[in-house]
Amino acid sequence: MRVGSSSRDAIGHVMTWLCGGTLALDLLLITGLAAVLAVNGASHFWPRPLVELRLAGGAKLLGAVVEREAIPDDPNGGYRIRVHVGNRDLGGQDFRWIDEREIASRGEPADAVALERLEWGAFYGRMVALRRAETVLAQGQDAARAAFEPLHEAKRAELAAIEELERGEIARSSAEIERLRLAARRLELSESSGAERAASEADLAGRSAAANAAYERAAARLSALRESFLAETVELEAADGTRKEIPVGHVVRVVRPNELGMAGRFALAFSRAAEFVSGVPRESNTEGGIFPAIFGTVLMVFLMAIVVAPFGVLAAIYLREYAKEGLLVRGVRIAVNNLAGVPSIVFGVFGLGFFVYGVGGSIDRLLFAEALPAPTFGTGGILWASLTLALLTVPVVIVASEEGLAAVPNAMREGSLALGATRLETLVRVVVPAAAPGILTGVILAMARAAGEVAPLMIVGMVKLAPALPVDGAFPFVHLERKFMHLGFHVYDVGFQSPNVEAVKPLVFATALLLVLVVVATNLAAILLRNRLRSRLGPRSIG
Repeated sequence: MRVGSSSRDAIGHVMTWLCGGTLALDLLLITGLAAVLAVNGASHFWPRPLVELRLAGGAKLLGAVVEREAIPDDPNGGYRIRVHVGNRDLGGQDFRWIDEREIASRGEPADAVALERLEWGAFYGRMVALRRAETVLAQGQDAARAAFEPLHEAKRAELAAIEELERGEIARSSAEIERLRLAARRLELSESSGAERAASEADLAGRSAAANAAYERAAARLSALRESFLAETVELEAADGTRKEIPVGHVVRVVRPNELGMAGRFALAFSRAAEFVSGVPRESNTEGGIFPAIFGTVLMVFLMAIVVAPFGVLAAIYLREYAKEGLLVRGVRIAVNNLAGVPSIVFGVFGLGFFVYGVGGSIDRLLFAEALPAPTFGTGGILWASLTLALLTVPVVIVASEEGLAAVPNAMREGSLALGATRLETLVRVVVPAAAPGILTGVILAMARAAGEVAPLMIVGMVKLAPALPVDGAFPFVHLERKFMHLGFHVYDVGFQSPNVEAVKPLVFATALLLVLVVVATNLAAILLRNRLRSRLGPRSIG
């Protein structure tokens, strides 16, 4: 007996160490993944010094060194560097490989500037002059640099005024014109006639004329603002002597990286990261921010959770508490388990056929006939994407909720019934609260899976670029028929569909890290809710 007991203890110790080692390996892999994403993503924001290279042939170039490697298949063991030269509108490429043996001299000029632009990426060079049409406002590097900052601040204010006019008066006038057009179309489809119809037509015509006049006035102000916005230009000189004039309004930021200290570099990196999180994308998603993608991902996940939680929980309650065990119930459970293994793209096809074309098309024919053939709900949107993901994740919620309900001891049910409670009261006040932590665990798992899904969303409403958010100040404020952006698709689009893959590689890592953080934050919020519920329930909670 002692030998057997010692053998069992030894096996127990081995299994303990094996489980602990596996857990440590899992944590190491997760930490390594986060570190890889963080390090590579940080290079998207960190400012690199600008290096001016003079090659043996006399050519000069200015750029940031991003990589150094041994030249493949070089018998002499030479090295080459990859330089981000920018100035894509002049040279047509962002990067160049330079053999270090061809470099005659290199330096880091203090007067070199990097202009981050709304279009064409970064421009590396030196400031030469500021102009307004043919008038020279400042000549020379020092004068141009001194005059540029206040002028650039004024242009930022003009850009804010343009965006405010576009989002405000222009958007409201356009919406009013469209509303009146649909009202006229609705009147045309109606069967009314006589004096009442004529009066309605006259009223709509007068209001449409007023709305069009208001739109024209706003458009004229917008045209004047845009003309003023592009009036001043900054002239820059590239390393090879080529000169380029850029509208001051198109400059996002002017950086002199070779003059920055460590504090300045951190401040600039933080500013870029803040713009990345809060801004809108530009240049085919390769620059700017990704706030619409963050907003679309979070809103879609929460809409999905609102839909999937009641349906999944009610189905689990029926299967566990009411349905009698038999062939039908066993078949339903098998179907639920099989549904969890169906490829997600199949759900996307079903969502397109049922939700978009079936339900959405019917809604358009019943409620938005005046807008046809242009679809309102009969096309992809965030509502249909959320419902498709709810269908995709409902098996997870059903299984987890059933397990939570099964963990509640029958003694609690019997005690409640013995005290005179009805079966419904027992279910609502005893069983479900006790199983709530387990039910929330299923919802958390469903949210985690939904946040990372991309394939079905490409069919039912997710698009490459949708800067207009599904929530705004225009009635009805929440526009569930609108298309949306998603972080997962943004990673795919930037990483594999971008015309300039090398330049946006750090952006892919930064977006992937942000997607992981969004999923973690969403799950943490749900976990905190579950733990708070468990602490409030105390001994009544199970799981």
